[in-house]
Amino acid sequence: MTYEDGIKVIVADATHEKYVDLILDTIREAAKKRGTGIAERTHEYVATKMKEGKAVLALDPSKQTELGDAFVGFSYIETWGNKSYVTTSGLIVHPDYQGRNIAKRIKDHTFTLARVRWPHAKIFSLTSGDAVMKMNTALGYVPVSFNQLTDDDAFWRGCRGCINHPILEMKNRKFCICTGMLYDPAQHKGEPTPVEIFQEIMREMAKRESPLPTSPKGEEFSTSPSLPTSPKGEE
Repeated sequence: MTYEDGIKVIVADATHEKYVDLILDTIREAAKKRGTGIAERTHEYVATKMKEGKAVLALDPSKQTELGDAFVGFSYIETWGNKSYVTTSGLIVHPDYQGRNIAKRIKDHTFTLARVRWPHAKIFSLTSGDAVMKMNTALGYVPVSFNQLTDDDAFWRGCRGCINHPILEMKNRKFCICTGMLYDPAQHKGEPTPVEIFQEIMREMAKRESPLPTSPKGEEFSTSPSLPTSPKGEE
């Protein structure tokens, strides 16, 4: 989707792997500046998210670099607990583009991507950032204790790269510096993001020739006959 200021927010694919090292460097520098911990991700991990259609990338076509369109921002999603939970993670905006509502656009796209692909899954976030907490709250997330999040050990192993991991272990994974936030689709009617984003992501998924996402019971999910609805449940 291209916004009025020319910034393009898309579901990344294998052709965007060239941006991975810059993405990781930007995340590290932001963590240093904030003085907070991050769960370190490898080049291969992020590249795989792109290839799987689980990453969102923001680019600026009006500014060209050695990589192509200038890098603006990034985030990715991952499933846990047999796809019953989804996380949106790694949200970052390049310093040159901060203060322009880019993070909100990326967050809306990752959230909607999760809703399109796994409509029955609970979406959760671990964050220590005030801005992310505000965006989560606007989407309908609520603060929860860690025992309401996934018990998938693979997820919690991802926290080992964070400088705060010893605290998490000392507290037996019950709480840490980050705040746990959860969106439970069973508690909401309608969708909090614009229908245009749903439509754009559905088009992008169709281009990949991906099968329709399935529910936990194996039933195909489709936007027909009913389109995603507004926050009030109105089409």
